[in-house]
Amino acid sequence: MFTVIASFKLMAQDISYAKEVVKALASPEFKGRGYVEDGNRIAAKYIQAQYVSIGLKPMAKEFFQPFKIEVNTFPGTMELQLDTTKLVAGKDFIIDPLSAGIKGEFSVYTIKRRDLLNESMVGKAVRYSEGKFLVIDERTTTTESKEDKAKLDDIQSALMYSPQLSHAGTIIITDKKLDWSTAPQQAGKAVFTVNSAYDISTLLKVKVSADASLINYKTQNIVGYVPGREQPDSFLVVLAHYDHLGKMGDKVYFPGANDNASGVAMLLNLAKYYKANPHRYSVVFIALGAEEIGIVGAKHFVDNPLFDLKRIKFLVNFDLAGTGEEGIKVVNGSVYRDKFDQLVKYNEANNYLNSVQIRGAACNSDHCLFYQKGVPSFYVYTLGGIKAYHDIYDKWETLPLTEFEDYTKLMIEFYNGIN
Repeated sequence: MFTVIASFKLMAQDISYAKEVVKALASPEFKGRGYVEDGNRIAAKYIQAQYVSIGLKPMAKEFFQPFKIEVNTFPGTMELQLDTTKLVAGKDFIIDPLSAGIKGEFSVYTIKRRDLLNESMVGKAVRYSEGKFLVIDERTTTTESKEDKAKLDDIQSALMYSPQLSHAGTIIITDKKLDWSTAPQQAGKAVFTVNSAYDISTLLKVKVSADASLINYKTQNIVGYVPGREQPDSFLVVLAHYDHLGKMGDKVYFPGANDNASGVAMLLNLAKYYKANPHRYSVVFIALGAEEIGIVGAKHFVDNPLFDLKRIKFLVNFDLAGTGEEGIKVVNGSVYRDKFDQLVKYNEANNYLNSVQIRGAACNSDHCLFYQKGVPSFYVYTLGGIKAYHDIYDKWETLPLTEFEDYTKLMIEFYNGIN
């Protein structure tokens, strides 16, 4: 009991370390941990240095497990102007991750999204937008039915990307939050989304300059472990992806503090704990690359495992670990109900978090590829707090890490309770 209490006090002091990790990974120097200006590799080297400092051992000859990806990047100019109004990248507009590059000044043809269900109006839009920018206004005060939404999504996607159409590019006007992402390919058209109250009835022209480059990039997973004191050939796994969205142009980067510098901070904190307090099983720490582009790093690992996946007792994937005011959600909780109930029991006994909520299976993060290989696993994420996600506002300065200490203590109890 004394050892556990002493260890928990140690962890309580390590909230400063967690903040240090999040601050570093989400800083401008790490370029959003993407593929422009090698931000991804900068982050990987930082995590490797943490592994060395903590005293983890590599599973192979080195900590890096390299693999290659294709990714569409936006390394240079990123400018969009509606008539005389210059918009701010990330704040007022985002470029579609599939977008091709473009430069020039263009007149426009506008259509409302709801009118895409009218075949005649779509035909006019195709004819009259030749050589122009097609502007689709998806702002509406009415709710689309499920059937209409599916039809409209298909038509809008075809208008945006079809190589048979001869418009120069597309602008989507929306009142929704601007969430960016990445893509492993490039379409033949330029597409932008504008979050604006701009009156498009007066819009005459757009001026745009955007560089896009589809590249082949060598990235890596980062794998280290602490040998088990009794059964080193059996494993517990701590998982977190370290990549994020990178830069959109040469000026704007997406910090990714909650997604997923916070998960990496959890991984490294647990690494420090288990280095000081070895488990009966070996504990493996895997910082995965290329999650944002389609959980590619996880796929590479399970297809090229550094140890027998059948020897994994349990795996927990930490993604979005930076809040917790409303507790945590446990994906696969209903699949491994005995483990979920144990997690709830630990939480209730110590009043760590407001709630431990159950969820079924979902292929929404890195755990999924392991689960599909038969590895018992949870994906846990925090609830409540700030809503910044896949945007320029996911900053270390505003990430509260509200329940990080108690969340860490709960997960230590969970791992320590696995037989």
